[in-house]
Amino acid sequence: MNYHVLPGDSVASEFRKTEFDGEVVVFRECLVTGDLSGGDLDQFWERRANFLALEYGEDPIQYQESVAYEIERLLGLPAESEVNLWFEYELFCQANMWFCIDLLSGFEGKVFRVEPLNSQPDDIWKGFGGHVTGDLERCFESRTLFSNEDRALGSKIWNAFRRRDEAELLRLGEVRSPCFPFLQEVCGAAAEIDLRPAQIVSQIKSAGMTELETAFPEFQKRAGVYGFGDLQVARLLDAV
Repeated sequence: MNYHVLPGDSVASEFRKTEFDGEVVVFRECLVTGDLSGGDLDQFWERRANFLALEYGEDPIQYQESVAYEIERLLGLPAESEVNLWFEYELFCQANMWFCIDLLSGFEGKVFRVEPLNSQPDDIWKGFGGHVTGDLERCFESRTLFSNEDRALGSKIWNAFRRRDEAELLRLGEVRSPCFPFLQEVCGAAAEIDLRPAQIVSQIKSAGMTELETAFPEFQKRAGVYGFGDLQVARLLDAV
């Protein structure tokens, strides 16, 4: 059985128009921000649900049903399964992918990276946006197999990100692997995530762009590497 882990419902909607075999798992989290602590997976989900309830008004019960239980479908897969991680290049998606790799640490089957077609300097942070059925098929045709070393690297990056270990993130960002394009840029952004996005939003507000309608596209222009959505930028606008 193939499993396709998709980075949100918008990609899943287009994906379902394809003729790919396998199960679809929609990853609806935003691990780029908020509490990442927890001694085990149940505690991790509980703390994530609490954070999202406080910051965005998410229903903890709905979170368990549509987010946590959905992702937990990746646990206990048979070794003959294949898992395809469809994630974009920016930190928002990379943090989610690092988590998936760590979650799959006991999985003995094959894991593949499926990446967007956008790899030009002006387009790399746009991800799967604008991809139609034929584009997704081309992405899948050029998927990359994670080696054991790649999977170990992804797990290390995830745990460094959880700990906010800036030095380790920068060190791991120096590793070169076809499974982790733009890793240096993304790990550099991860190392500065607790300060740099707020600084950029402060600069944007100082330039007179105080409303989300103008601040959000400017943030994307200046800091697309973070992959923040409007909810994350709105939160920063209120905080700085």
